[in-house]
Amino acid sequence: MRYWWISVIILFSVPSVILAASPHVHQARAVSRAEVVDAMKHCKGYDPTATTNGARFQAEVLMHLARQARARDPEGPPLLVRAADWFHAFLEITGRTIATAPLFALLAYRYGQDMEIDYRTDCVISKVLEGPRPEFAANVKVWWPDAPKGPQSYSYQDTLSTPQLRVTNHRVITYRLLVFKDWIVYDEVSGLTGRPTSGLLGALFRLIGEGRVVESRMAISRDGLQISRAQAKKAFIGVTTTVTVYPNGYTVKDVPPNRRDLEALEARLKQPLKIEYVPFGGPSPTTDH
Repeated sequence: MRYWWISVIILFSVPSVILAASPHVHQARAVSRAEVVDAMKHCKGYDPTATTNGARFQAEVLMHLARQARARDPEGPPLLVRAADWFHAFLEITGRTIATAPLFALLAYRYGQDMEIDYRTDCVISKVLEGPRPEFAANVKVWWPDAPKGPQSYSYQDTLSTPQLRVTNHRVITYRLLVFKDWIVYDEVSGLTGRPTSGLLGALFRLIGEGRVVESRMAISRDGLQISRAQAKKAFIGVTTTVTVYPNGYTVKDVPPNRRDLEALEARLKQPLKIEYVPFGGPSPTTDH
């Protein structure tokens, strides 16, 4: 059994990622579909339709859009990507149709998950207490509008993973996206839960319920492998695991043997990181990993 479910949950469940939990949401600039298509075309060397490549793909698209915007205006405004524009741009660059679109992309479109990204670093980071300072930082929000009797979450079963997974997107997902020289962090993740449904872990999580994804880190090797390390929690139980994702989406636990370069990337992902964030809306929290 490959115990990579925690990493897969965050990879599967950030269908259209970009965003901002900024106090200036009403000032966000809508990104055109053509801009999204152009950003997606810069992502090469792996299959973006594979759910296990989802976080990598979306981070690269997000960074391309935000860096272009920051070059034009470092002070903002935040960017807004509409669900329909992201989805149809995705279909265009992958050659898929609505009938053949991967489930993670189709559900984000059907639920109308819009996205914002606030790339102004001073709206994200208050102070770096331990570890390197990110080269890029953003507040991220993915959501669909609230409505009377409207859905507050959606879940789906991934039957191709090992173990199989149940993934839940809540109506509002927020997180911090941090980009360092050669690794990426999704931190303070909120609104994303999931659990394995088969094997020994499935039996365990049937008893304790869905785990909450709180952080995911990734680095890319020179030959295009993704090393991902993610953390999930349920009550007092915390699990952290490392997985290797191949360009076609095939995933294995830990790193392949006799690959010192990959071991070095994993060690980088394990380094301490302690950041005091500007709050999304409340007392300023400190994360210590």
